[in-house]
Order: sequence, then C-alpha cells, then structure tokens
Amino acid sequence: MNSDGQRFFIVNAAILPEAIVKTAKAKEVLARGDAGTIHEAVGKVGLSRSAFYKYKDGIFPFHNAAKEQIVTISMILEHKSGVLSRILNTVANVQGNVLTINQNLPLQGVANVSISIQTVDMLMSVEELLSKIKEINGVKKVEVVGQT
Repeated sequence: MNSDGQRFFIVNAAILPEAIVKTAKAKEVLARGDAGTIHEAVGKVGLSRSAFYKYKDGIFPFHNAAKEQIVTISMILEHKSGVLSRILNTVANVQGNVLTINQNLPLQGVANVSISIQTVDMLMSVEELLSKIKEINGVKKVEVVGQT
C-alpha cells in the first residue's frame, strides 16, 4: 500500500480483461510516438476512447514502474578481488545511479552486498540488469529486495 492508501499488484497480463491490456498498449503507442493523438492510438490497438479514459490512470507496464524507482538489490558474492567493481561498472554502463552500497564482512568465502540504484535514466529494465549481473563471475545470487 502506498502513502495514499492505494494498493498495487504485479499481475500477469494474460488474466487481465482485454480492455485493460489494450489500454496499456495504447499508452505504449503514445509513448513511442507511433501515434500523435489518443484517437490514433486507440484506433491502432482496437480500443474505444471511453475504455482508454476509464483505465489509463490505473495501468502501467511493469518496466515503466520499475524505471521510475529506486531499486535495492541484494547479492551474495564470492570474496574475490574485482567482483564488486565489475558489478558497479555494469550498473554505470547502463546509466544506473548507485546511491548506497552496503557490504558485510566475508564469511566462508562469500559476502552479502546490497546496493540501491536509481533507475530513472537506465538504458535497460531492472530485469535485464539483474541478468547481466548474474553473468558476472563470482556472483552467487542476485535478487530485488525493495523498490520505492
């Protein structure tokens, strides 16, 4: 629940009514510039303008919601020189802005590290960034633990 008392859910598009999914598609058409007006956008996706206006303030693609967030990622890293540096370079290369880094002392050859990243200017989605980080040698586990 957010500060306004609104509840949000992540829902698979396959279970949503067609009008809600088409509203999201029309918003994407507008955002990409493939249509100059709402009338054009709803025409391209096969939706009425009244349905668009009914749902437009309540549906957002997940990647857009995540893109305007601060994301906190928790990782388990091998205690090897350069692992954290490669992660930070990966974040920087996709225009992520690292806000905080917290690293625990290594125990039994691994360290728990969390970083908070401002994702507003990132060149890729959070999911794509997590995949890139998982590919780095020495990264044992990566997961999103929070978003604001």
